[in-house]
Amino acid sequence: MRAVVQRVKKSSVNVNGKVFSKIEKGLCCLIGIKCGESIDDLKYIRDKIIKLRIFEDENGNLNKSVLDIGGELLLVSQFTLYGDGRKGNRPSFINAMKREEAQDLFNDFVEMFKKECNLNIKTGFFGSDMEVEIINDGPVTILLDSEKRF
Repeated sequence: MRAVVQRVKKSSVNVNGKVFSKIEKGLCCLIGIKCGESIDDLKYIRDKIIKLRIFEDENGNLNKSVLDIGGELLLVSQFTLYGDGRKGNRPSFINAMKREEAQDLFNDFVEMFKKECNLNIKTGFFGSDMEVEIINDGPVTILLDSEKRF
């Protein structure tokens, strides 16, 4: 499982020209799910996201998590995080989990957040063509991978 975690001032998802969901200060997380993911992969990424200390404390140091500041989360499924562009010019998405299975796992992932933390949690519209607006704060962007490749 992969995640692109961005500290945001605000973020939203538009579908068919209408706002589907939006958050204020917090994290926008683009989530990629690959074939063969386990519950342990989901838990690892969830724990990293909610515990990442990427918000400033009173001294300006990155010492606070989204939990510490009572921020919001926007979780957006993005299968292209498993695009492999090493050969040729057209990325291969063979490692990305198929839509139906990925949707179930993504929904489980969202529920894990809801059980673990008392934050406002929003999502994108799984499998649809979305416009994701991200007002990155900092900018601060962190890449996470459950296989710890980076």
